[in-house]
Amino acid sequence: MSTAEQAVDIYGLTAKTLEGQAAPLAQYRGQVTLLVNVASACGYTPQYAGLERVYTKYKNQRFAVLGFPSNDFGRQEPGSPEQIREFCDSKYRVDFPMFEKVQTKTGPGQSEVYAALERGAGTLPSWNFGKYLISRTGKVLKFYPSKVDPEDAELIRDIEAAIAAGA
Repeated sequence: MSTAEQAVDIYGLTAKTLEGQAAPLAQYRGQVTLLVNVASACGYTPQYAGLERVYTKYKNQRFAVLGFPSNDFGRQEPGSPEQIREFCDSKYRVDFPMFEKVQTKTGPGQSEVYAALERGAGTLPSWNFGKYLISRTGKVLKFYPSKVDPEDAELIRDIEAAIAAGA
């Protein structure tokens, strides 16, 4: 692993909630997190249900899911923050933290969070519902592409191992 990859600390960044409030990611330090770029009109959108189940199952073990809406892929998240919140609440009863819509792709306007994820994992999502497993210290442990379901056996094993290791 390169020095740059080791130096990435996701919890050293600040994002904005879906409601536009500054949210230091430091509040998640000490937790294992699964950070996901989400979209409301994607073939993978039903993964919201699995993300919520995983969040509910492990949240009492210092685990969080963080949702970052993005309109980068197929314009599949065109909604306003209010529309995104309504969709998540009414269709999937999303209880995990949701953040403002971000640009995941490299270039002007790219989210600082996704720039750091790229440095830490060496890759960016190529579509909606790319997942990053983040250690308790803010280090990127692993990237999972969109096709990996939130309840995939390997992903669950990795989450449980990170929780158990206190990583």
